Amino acid sequence: MKTPRQTPWSTKAFTLLEMSMVMLVLLTLIGVGLFSSKKMDDNRLAREAAETLRTVYTAQRMFLADNPTTLVSAITSSNILPYLPNNPTALPKVTSLTGASLSIMVNVSPPRINNGSNVIYDPSGDPNDPKTFKDSLWDVGE
Repeated sequence: MKTPRQTPWSTKAFTLLEMSMVMLVLLTLIGVGLFSSKKMDDNRLAREAAETLRTVYTAQRMFLADNPTTLVSAITSSNILPYLPNNPTALPKVTSLTGASLSIMVNVSPPRINNGSNVIYDPSGDPNDPKTFKDSLWDVGE
């Protein structure tokens, strides 16, 4: 009768190299997941901003349809509020990529996101430059 030969180590165990490779793959997957999660958050903010801008733009056009002699530059937020859904008490705000709360300029058509002192906030870049252009979500109506 033959007896199996005993080895000092088990053949079912992982080697240090195999464990290191598994850890490296897991860390790589975690890094990719965190990076894409940040991009998904940025895209969510951009989509919410686009929806808000579309709503204000629609309200602006409805106001101008009811008041055709009013100049766009003379429109105020109090003119637009009755035309917004759910009867808000103030214009909706937009959240920037850094988390700042930004207002919407309604005295231009289409409405723009105001970054302070009537500076237009548009992190999507220049639509005419393919190197800097990312999306068109932040500039609705162009």
